[in-house]
Amino acid sequence: MTSPAELSPSQARALFRAGLKVPTSGYSPGYAQANLIALPQEAAFDFLLFAQRNPKSCPILDVTEPGRVDASVFGGDLRTDLPAYRVYRDGAMVEERTDVTDLWRDDLVAFLIGCSFTFETPLLEAGVPVRHIEAGSNVAMYATNRECRPAGRFRGPLVVSMRPIPAHQVADAVRVTSRYPAVHGAPVHVGDPAALGITDLDRPDYGDAVEVRPGEIPVFWACGVTPQAAVTASAPEFAIGHAPGHMAITDVRDSSYQVP
Repeated sequence: MTSPAELSPSQARALFRAGLKVPTSGYSPGYAQANLIALPQEAAFDFLLFAQRNPKSCPILDVTEPGRVDASVFGGDLRTDLPAYRVYRDGAMVEERTDVTDLWRDDLVAFLIGCSFTFETPLLEAGVPVRHIEAGSNVAMYATNRECRPAGRFRGPLVVSMRPIPAHQVADAVRVTSRYPAVHGAPVHVGDPAALGITDLDRPDYGDAVEVRPGEIPVFWACGVTPQAAVTASAPEFAIGHAPGHMAITDVRDSSYQVP
């Protein structure tokens, strides 16, 4: 089987369309990945405002017209070409599946939101280790005690992803990721998890726990699962999102989102 690192975005999407269900960290390096949240049109403006007020956690890469199943940054089918989806009804996650074709509605507006997997290739190129890639697992994600700015019907907590970074490389990690504001940019917190209301790093709310070794510091980035936490808190009548860590692999080079 071809290594995930050797797959083009279209090749990776074809595997997901065929039923492969895996986290996408390490897939198609050099290409941006995106979070998905699809909402009925009547809720879309409120969510757009929510994203505008919370750009660190919800940096929008693209928004579709109602009913569209592709996007300018994503040449695949949004209903089938992510490895896993979550379906929400009245705020409750009711099922996880690999194909949502039969659930996609003509009034759904899809938002593609920047994902921190995008800056993992630049981190690795700078010599900064990425533990969940080493382990072949999903990234660890946590709901925090920081509330996002509400907008219309939408409210909810900031969700963060965590990567343990050797203490002497934290400044490098901050420098590298700060050049990618469209995919969450610099960390929102470095160090003590309790400052974010996180009581146990071994029990993430989403994804997989990763080892924090002696001499390493937990570093936290805003996470694009925040919109799904907002769906849970705000209870729109229907929504479709990606399963955390199971992203939309776009056709856009990560370098396109790099700033000086």
